[in-house]
Amino acid sequence: MAASLRASSSSLRSRLLSSPASWSPWRLLLSSSVHSDAAHQTETLAFHEIQLSPEKPPTATAFVLHGLLGSGRNWRTFSRTLASQLRDRSPADEWKMVLVDLRNHGSSARIKGLSPPHDMSSAAKDLADLVKARGWTWPDVVVGHSMGGKVALDFAESCSRGDYGESAALPKQLWVLDSVPGEVQIDNSDGEVERVLQTLASLPSSLPSRKWVVDHMVSLGFSKSLSDWIGSNLKKDNEHVTWAFDLQAATDMFNSYRDRSYWGLLENPPKGLEISIVQAELSDRWHPEDVQRLEALSRRGSRPDAGKVSLHVLPNSGHWVHVDNPKGLLEIMAPNFLSTVQN
Repeated sequence: MAASLRASSSSLRSRLLSSPASWSPWRLLLSSSVHSDAAHQTETLAFHEIQLSPEKPPTATAFVLHGLLGSGRNWRTFSRTLASQLRDRSPADEWKMVLVDLRNHGSSARIKGLSPPHDMSSAAKDLADLVKARGWTWPDVVVGHSMGGKVALDFAESCSRGDYGESAALPKQLWVLDSVPGEVQIDNSDGEVERVLQTLASLPSSLPSRKWVVDHMVSLGFSKSLSDWIGSNLKKDNEHVTWAFDLQAATDMFNSYRDRSYWGLLENPPKGLEISIVQAELSDRWHPEDVQRLEALSRRGSRPDAGKVSLHVLPNSGHWVHVDNPKGLLEIMAPNFLSTVQN
């Protein structure tokens, strides 16, 4: 099966590692009162901003990057709650959360000019182009789930090399959520995501309705929650619906995600950067040798001439961390999130 998927450039060549997190409906998420949740679009990427007190200038900015076939809105509730908890811990901090739709996903799928190659480096450069286009300060923190985690790593690596020009500033912290930093081994997956991709590729581009898609997926044996999430990625097109993402381009991005390795960055993080890895306890993405390697890097701690790597294990969670155990993820991230105020 894998060989046949690789045989054609239009075929789906491998497994998707990213977004049943969004497949399940939101549950267990803590409530938060947010006064700003505005959608924006530039010639580069679409995004949403979340800021608790938009009348105040933000003291820091965090970019939040979704996984494959997801969108920024998948992280909206979690990001609101995180911003609220960060304020509770440090009232002087005023965080702006920027929930980005990566290229070929969400509202960014409609933007012209995001040309190939559709890979991790291009997706990371899109972030730099967004910062420059909006005239923003560079993000203090970048949070990325699954494929978004590798985009975050690529962004930091490119910043450290000076690829984005002299104005670019290295993030102070990355949060890489259940994203294996090396090449992705897919032979231990159960094949469900591959079946999802094959099923989506087999459907016509114009579909009768969201309900029809959900019912069709359920009839093929997919769970109702997964099918509902698939249906949430449809948009209205006259009397029909069509996908909000570019399936083939997104598959190209996954192939890059699977093939790229960032172990070199983790073994030699640039000075001033903390890379926080969250491993989901029940995730099937991890090989023991990868975990052992991260544990060794985490034990090494801080060095005067280099950055730091830390490893956190999220209990009672599979790959879809912000849905499976959002409360536990918040308990890890909030106390360890970058503080911009010196006590």
